Amino acid sequence: MAVCLCALLSAAFVNAQNSTRQTSVVTATAQGGPRLETDPVIISTANVPAEATATTVKAGVPAVNQLLMTAIDKRLGAPYIYGSTGPRGFDCSGFVWSVFNSAGINFTRGSARYLWSRFAPATREEETQFGTLVFFNGLTHVGIVVDGKGFYHSSRSYGVIYSPFNRYWTSRIDGFRRVPVPVQLQPTAE
Repeated sequence: MAVCLCALLSAAFVNAQNSTRQTSVVTATAQGGPRLETDPVIISTANVPAEATATTVKAGVPAVNQLLMTAIDKRLGAPYIYGSTGPRGFDCSGFVWSVFNSAGINFTRGSARYLWSRFAPATREEETQFGTLVFFNGLTHVGIVVDGKGFYHSSRSYGVIYSPFNRYWTSRIDGFRRVPVPVQLQPTAE
């Protein structure tokens, strides 16, 4: 009887979290004014932001950016699940690995600290380029830069979302890394 009660309460809790997550995602107040910086934002785009492709000079990079953006779009709103690489949920490094793996950029999945040690530092210019990895909180959290204004990540509170580089996040940045892009990509089927 106690096991059934625990299972019922657990299912109710998960359902309440999911419905709270869906209703708490806002981009503006009811009056159309600006949203609070602490409010989560989910941005779904069909195309890579113009800034992401306009500043790239390497051949094939816009195509890679499109593959990355498509993979991100498919994961938006997925819940945070510690240690998971999807498809139903992600932790921060699992989200990053899954997005790049979907785009045909394969590397060993590991923690944020492992990814930091594996990839070369980004140049000053690369820090605001789409696809750069951004690291936070003593290398315990990682996300994917969109541009100088924000990044995508798997938040423990809200799952896979877009967050602006506001005072909260910029005060916690450890640094940036670039994932090398192979000349020939083999995107994975999802």
